[in-house]
Amino acid sequence: MAVFVSAVIHLEQWIVVFRHTAVVGPAMLLNFGGGVVIAGLLLFWHHWAPLALAALFGAATLGAFLTAVTVGLFGVHEHWTGWEIFTAAGVEIIAIVVGITGLLAERRGSQAVSRQG
Repeated sequence: MAVFVSAVIHLEQWIVVFRHTAVVGPAMLLNFGGGVVIAGLLLFWHHWAPLALAALFGAATLGAFLTAVTVGLFGVHEHWTGWEIFTAAGVEIIAIVVGITGLLAERRGSQAVSRQG
């Protein structure tokens, strides 16, 4: 759910702010599409790969935002203002934590199965 919420926020930000911004505008659309795909994979594919993608998606999008806030990213200098910013940062942190936690659980589960077999 966190990845999907982040994806929707990226679409909203593309529509409202970045539609005509070079590099960052298309990146927002890619984040939307990628987030929707990853959210679908998390729902329908019980495998470690979607968990890894969720963690990487969260880390990449949060990292890009933090870069935009601190030094700027392709001419965009963001600020910690607005519900979208705080919500996106929160769900991206959740995606990272849940993705890593899920990967660790998958690893423990596969180790337990291999010990039994």
